[in-house]
This record gives sequence, structure tokens and C-alpha cells, in this order.
Amino acid sequence: MKKHFVLLFVFVFCLTSRNVVGETTENFPPASIPALVSAVRIEGPVNFCGEQVPLDSIEVRERLEKELLLILWNRPQIILWLKRATRYFPFIERTLAQHNMPDDLKYIAVVESALLPHAGSSKKAIGYWQFIKSTGLHYGLTIDPNIDERRNFFASTKAAVSYLKELHDLFGSWTLAAAAYNVGEDRVRDEKTNQKVDNYYDFYLPLETQRYIFKIVAAKLIFSNPSRYGFNLQADDYYPPISFDRVKLTLPGRTPLFLVAQASGTHFKQIKDLNPEIRGYDLQKGSHIIAVPEGTGKKFHSHFAGLTEKWRQENKMNIYIVKKGDSLTRIAERFDVTLPALTTWNDLSQSSYIHPGEKLVIYQ
Repeated sequence: MKKHFVLLFVFVFCLTSRNVVGETTENFPPASIPALVSAVRIEGPVNFCGEQVPLDSIEVRERLEKELLLILWNRPQIILWLKRATRYFPFIERTLAQHNMPDDLKYIAVVESALLPHAGSSKKAIGYWQFIKSTGLHYGLTIDPNIDERRNFFASTKAAVSYLKELHDLFGSWTLAAAAYNVGEDRVRDEKTNQKVDNYYDFYLPLETQRYIFKIVAAKLIFSNPSRYGFNLQADDYYPPISFDRVKLTLPGRTPLFLVAQASGTHFKQIKDLNPEIRGYDLQKGSHIIAVPEGTGKKFHSHFAGLTEKWRQENKMNIYIVKKGDSLTRIAERFDVTLPALTTWNDLSQSSYIHPGEKLVIYQ
């Protein structure tokens, strides 16, 4: 009992005392969070891409209320959604408008990835729009050991818009197009044949897909009226849109990415953040278009030329021919380089097999 009393006293003291920087809770307006019951009293009509959500159906209303409740339970996530949206929505909205497609499709990216470049799924879908590899390649994205454009916001958005447009042409409904985006067009087509229905809300589909449209609609409801759900953000709370310069590089060979950072007067992390599609620490031989911090593009090439020339002089490239009995570990030790560096230079993994006569690049 004594222990419980002490804990209660400490809790009350923390609530009523000043914090360490001398401020009191009176400096902050009290949070106004509507009751969950009132939050899910949805007033119709509600639509997705101009297609009506049949809220007169008790079953449909229950499914939407469930997703809205589950999303509202994670309030920190919603705040991040809202703050990130001002960074990414403008480009998505422009791209959709250019193709005469509904603005509501932008909420798919929110539900798919929370607008994060490195989001991934158990099905190996990656990026803002959660493309699996085969679909990404089909819609023109570069996906290889060095570049994965599923993580590139601009390239993946254009691919997603093309995919959704084709799905709409196929099914004649944006609701079914979005469902097919989640489960695949073949599955939706098969279910139409098997179930003899043509309305998403009447389909029996995989459980994830049965929830999918309702998640998107719930996100739309929150974004359309954040204050109704207790999210009263001010203008300076939102993250600014992405801003950068683009530079084109034509490289004679593998080049460390840190040189790009140095040439643009920043650090490695910022270049990786601006170009999340770049995998690893190097750029491969060939042409690249790279995002660099805004305002650094003008002088970039003159800085980069000097830095790369110096680096190539200091890091001579050697070609080693693999001999019988060699292993990657032994070769790395022999040339006093790290195993990760050796595998990166040669597009190998540490478990890769090498064979006599094979040529390896080694920088010294």
C-alpha cells in the first residue's frame, strides 16, 4: 500500500510541477480529442473517386467504421500522415490531373506506405506505392542491385498512375481498379467470373483486399476534415515540399557516392535521402541523374570533376584474375581491403562463388 501511495504522489507531482525548461502545461492548449463513438458517426454521402460508398448497407457501414476506428487509434501515425502529405501530395495531384484521373487516388500511397520510401511488405513490395518487382519492371522502373526506382517518389508515382489507369480501363470502375491494385487484376477478373458480381462491396475477396478500399476511404475522411477528428495542425506544422536541383553525371567507372555529397557541399546521408533509389555506396559506370540540395547544382560539376580526378589518382583500379583455391575472404586479406568493399566493387554478395579465370576489380 505504501509503495502505491508513493507512486501516486510522484505521478500527481509530475502533472502539476514545472518541466525542466521552466514552462508549465498552461503554455499549451488542452487537447481536444472527440470521442471515438462520435468520430465514427459518418454522415453521408461518402464516395471514392466519385463512386458512391453504399452506407445504407449496415454491413458496409460497419466495415468502414472498423477501419476508421483502427486508424484513429494510432493518432501519432495520422499526425505524420498529415505532415508528410504537404511534401508529397502536390506532385501526385498534378500527375493525376494531367491524366484526368480522380484526386482520391492519392490516398492509396498513404495506405500503402505511409508516404515512406523504404516501406516494405511480406510479399516483397517496396516503396511509396508498394510495387512488387515484376510489376515495377513492367511499368518501366529500374530495379537491379544498384538502383531500385520503387523508392524514387517521382518515378514510382508515374508508374502507379499508369498502372491504375490501365486497371480502370480494364474494369471500368475506380473502386475495382484500386482493389486490383492491391490483389492483382487476374484475381479480380477470376472472382468476377466465379462469383457473378461486378461490385467491390459485394465481392468475397482476400481479407486484406476486403479491407483495402475502406482503409483508403477512412484516410480520405480524416484528410478531408482533420479538425473533426481532433487534428488541429497549424501551417508551420506541415513538412515543406521536396526541393532540390538535378545534375546529370556520365561516369567512366564505379564512383563513390560520397564524392557527390562533397561536390554539393553536404553529407552522404542527405544524398541518400534525396535519392533513396540508390543502393549501396557507389554509382555504377554510365549516366545518372542525381538530386542534390537546392542551390548547389550550378557549381556542382566543377567541384565534382576535381574531386573525382583526385580520387581516381589516389585509388588506382587493378584487375585481379582469380586462381584455383582463391576465395573472396583470402583475396580481400591479400590486398588489405575489406570483404564488403571487395564484394561491392564487383557486384557480389559475401556468399558468392568465384571461379578460376574470373576477373575482379580491386581499388588500392
